Amino acid sequence: MLDITVICMGRLKEKFYIDAASEYIKRLGAYCRISVLELSEARRPSSPSDRDIELAMEREADAIEAALPKGAAVIAMCVEGNELSSTELSEKLSAMASGGTSKIAFVIGGSDGLSDRIKSRAVLRLSMSKMTFPHHLARVMLLEQLYRALNIASGGKYHK
Repeated sequence: MLDITVICMGRLKEKFYIDAASEYIKRLGAYCRISVLELSEARRPSSPSDRDIELAMEREADAIEAALPKGAAVIAMCVEGNELSSTELSEKLSAMASGGTSKIAFVIGGSDGLSDRIKSRAVLRLSMSKMTFPHHLARVMLLEQLYRALNIASGGKYHK
């Protein structure tokens, strides 16, 4: 059984996001061991310079690296990543599992994204879309897509 960790910068505050994430976490329990780690975003000045943002992202990268499960394959969620269909994601996860990968860590950055250091560790850079979404919504979308992908792999009927 896959051991999936979703590492997220920032905490969910809105009840509707919390409820949606909880529902998919509950559903995922039938297919994998799932955990979601919320890390605090690094503080930025009210009008940050590019350098301020870069430094904050590096502090966040330190926290992400400390939270990564030992031996986990890292998948970085980033706008410049590959776009996969739900079926392609299912195939990718199945191939990873059959190839001996038992731990996968998906990483969702903060509002400024992920540092290049984290992206360079990734075995896959994955994008949800060319569109921009709030990173809290991206978490819910990722959890839903993980549920869909694992359901597809098991021959379930959720995906139509």
